[in-house]
Amino acid sequence: MTDRAWWKEAVVYQVYPRSFNDTDGDGVGDLPGVVEKVDYLDELGVDVVWLNPVYESPMADNGYDIADYRSIHPEFGDMNVWERLLDELHDRDMRLIMDLVVNHTSDEHEWFRRSREGEDPYDDYYYWADGTPPGEGDAGDSADADGAAGQPPNNWESFFEASAWTYDEERGQYYLHLFDRKQPDLDWRNPEVREAVYDMMTWWLEKGIDGFRMDVINLISKTEGLPDGDPDAGMTGAEHFVSGPRFQEYLDEMVDRTVGNYDVMTVGEMVGVDAAEAREYVGESGLSMLIHFEHMTVDTGDGGKWDVTDLDLLELKDVVTDWQEQLADEGWNCLYLSNHDQPRAVSRFGDDGEYRRESAKMLATFLFTLQGTPFVFQGQEIGMTNATFESREDVRDVEAANFVDRALASGEYDSYDEVRPLIESRSRDNARTPMQWTDGENAGFTEGDPWIHVNENRDEVNVAAARADPDSVWHYYRKLIDLREERDVFVYGDYELLLPDHPDVFAYRRTLEDDALLVACNFSGEEQAVSLPAPDGRVGRVIGNYPEADESPGDATLRPYEARVWER
Repeated sequence: MTDRAWWKEAVVYQVYPRSFNDTDGDGVGDLPGVVEKVDYLDELGVDVVWLNPVYESPMADNGYDIADYRSIHPEFGDMNVWERLLDELHDRDMRLIMDLVVNHTSDEHEWFRRSREGEDPYDDYYYWADGTPPGEGDAGDSADADGAAGQPPNNWESFFEASAWTYDEERGQYYLHLFDRKQPDLDWRNPEVREAVYDMMTWWLEKGIDGFRMDVINLISKTEGLPDGDPDAGMTGAEHFVSGPRFQEYLDEMVDRTVGNYDVMTVGEMVGVDAAEAREYVGESGLSMLIHFEHMTVDTGDGGKWDVTDLDLLELKDVVTDWQEQLADEGWNCLYLSNHDQPRAVSRFGDDGEYRRESAKMLATFLFTLQGTPFVFQGQEIGMTNATFESREDVRDVEAANFVDRALASGEYDSYDEVRPLIESRSRDNARTPMQWTDGENAGFTEGDPWIHVNENRDEVNVAAARADPDSVWHYYRKLIDLREERDVFVYGDYELLLPDHPDVFAYRRTLEDDALLVACNFSGEEQAVSLPAPDGRVGRVIGNYPEADESPGDATLRPYEARVWER
């Protein structure tokens, strides 16, 4: 059996504080609001809270643009209330992990302000390079915010914009930003940058946190010979800054200097990493686990995130099985279907209409019966769905807003109404609509005007209704959390894929010594006839989202979005 660890046996609940619970009526969730709901989290049964960024920030990317790593943003509260949250969680034997964003800072961070002024030692804290200033080059994707022409140092593209370079008038150079232009990238080649990051991390660890979720951590190393790439070629770049040449060196040094000296949970978000590569970064001397994106591409085409296609369950099986098998003996899996960067799982992989409840439970079954640590994003436990965004003004997500603006400017779409289906399918705003606590005004999230509109289905989908209904999605999550706590086979059992070629049913077996689970999940809205291998010995039903379902495996007919788990 894999070596035991508290974070392997935990269930993580992700809190996006801006949309969780507002106590002062300004329409923005806050830390007192999280404190107010600690008992709710305790009753749900989760073990770890992952808190999205609450640091001082101008909020260009909702807190992922940090202006001060050691201060709390006033909208959220102050350090005193943060410390109270930590104490309240620890008093209930729950733990807290913080978001670590060190690939980039805000352009309002003191480090960047001093760097643009050329002040020592901050002069080379960021990536600065020469290029043709705006007004002197050919117009195109490299144009600045006002549309003036310019020629950046190279043709690297940003995840959020076109060019990954923006010209700074004060310094007279371009700076690199792999995300929004207000998120300049730190230059990790500079040992003083690394020392400053490690010092900050240790400061938080000494305050008693239980780990970090590390934002896009494998982007911190870029091609050494920067700038690189043909400025006249098409946009490119990923091969130059994803898991770059010194990433392993930086990661090893970070672990050795900081988290490796504490009993904490470390979760690295890594772009463009497959299961075989993941083995290099997780394990005894590395991170606890990593967040990957391979299973988030099984319903997209070659055009990327905004090229929306139907779910390919066979591809999902291939991806999930590869990660289950590759990390079976080395490393550990992070299990998630939703988070602040993804649309709602029930809308994406299930049915948010007729079978919302059934598909939400089926996806929960799938999430909790794989090998790894399950991550539950706020609202997932009640089956929250994607929302509607009737106009461009309703879009708050900087990534989605930039996509809309580029799509309209390029002529690819003639109006917002044409691009709207993609926004309502993929925008990160879908995950960021306010938590639906009640069927009252603003879903009980705030007494003020919410910073982003509340989902229209709050009358039906809310915590109060779910807790009052014993057959709700919420109570189903409670049962699954209890099962993971009670039975080691849920956590540590080996994984074996069954029915690999079935286009609609994902089935597998988990085995730990004499214990075995048989799991079958119907990912379609139609009945599916399957033949499942019956386990040896006495077989009993553990859990399922249709209470009256057949208790025995074998030849079975799974109902729309049905999930069944049997045990030996």
